[in-house]
Amino acid sequence: MDASLGLPILIGLIAVALLFDFLNGLHDAANSIATIVSTRVLRPHYAVAWAAFFNFIAFAIFGLHVAETIGTGIIHHEVIDAQVIFAALTGAIMWNIITWALGMPSSSSHALVGGLLGAGIAKAGISVAVWSGLTKTLLAIVLSPLVGFLLALLLTAIVSWASVRSTPFAVDRAFRILQFASASLYSLGHGGNDAQKTMGIIAVLLYSQGLLGGEFSVPFWVVLACQAAMALGTLMGGWRIVRTMGLRITKLTPMQGFCAETGGAATLFAATFLGVPVSTTHTITGAIVGVGAARRVSAVRWNVAGSIVWAWIFTIPAAALVAAATYFAVTLAGWR
Repeated sequence: MDASLGLPILIGLIAVALLFDFLNGLHDAANSIATIVSTRVLRPHYAVAWAAFFNFIAFAIFGLHVAETIGTGIIHHEVIDAQVIFAALTGAIMWNIITWALGMPSSSSHALVGGLLGAGIAKAGISVAVWSGLTKTLLAIVLSPLVGFLLALLLTAIVSWASVRSTPFAVDRAFRILQFASASLYSLGHGGNDAQKTMGIIAVLLYSQGLLGGEFSVPFWVVLACQAAMALGTLMGGWRIVRTMGLRITKLTPMQGFCAETGGAATLFAATFLGVPVSTTHTITGAIVGVGAARRVSAVRWNVAGSIVWAWIFTIPAAALVAAATYFAVTLAGWR
């Protein structure tokens, strides 16, 4: 372990990691609130406050399996140093800013994975990849939206059948209330899965500096700092992406919003308990498409969904390229 990194640089890197976490919350606020806003159950500013609260308390519900995957399961932690961390975060942050500016719901999670891969490969070659953890993460790119889609589709069918004897007004009123619960569950899943990714980054940085006693773990202050940064980002909102997620993919009713959020939340809960760093963006998009398709296939604006898929495809390689370029730049600049 190289414990020679100065305290100001260490604090600066932790601050950059928390900035990524904040931007993750800002970028992914739409994941938690798009459905409840688009169905007009909550006004936007109340919705982000609601989501931010459940983002923060998520650490009390879940373990830290996702943080361990990010810290030790993407690239070998022995090669991780300050330059790799800085380059990885730069790649992820730059991609987040670009897609946020374009209003495109890409994955902050996979931007971070791409950043780690790009910086690690730039330092030590392709052999740094931990293929078991990486394969699990890449499979989740396909499986999380698919599972979200299928669960939301199934829930919509079940709820529609169960409500067939009720009046539209009664159904709408009931699911406006139930959406508070489903939105809460989704925000819990979002905070539980996404904040842990930054926890893993900070923990592996501390580990690389010999500050964790020789054994990888996540200090409690890191847990609190990451949950707070994500909640603050969510509180600041992500209005560009809310429009894409909540309004442009398909038109949602409170019943459909409930089904999308519940299907997405179930997917996130399962992934977080299994330690799989999934994309909350992928998951809720798949669920929203599922409830739209349950009504009729033409209810989904497939051109919008298709453009989102292209953003997913480019996320890991784009963040990896920026991270690799950053690593080479800081190395040439003499930061060793």
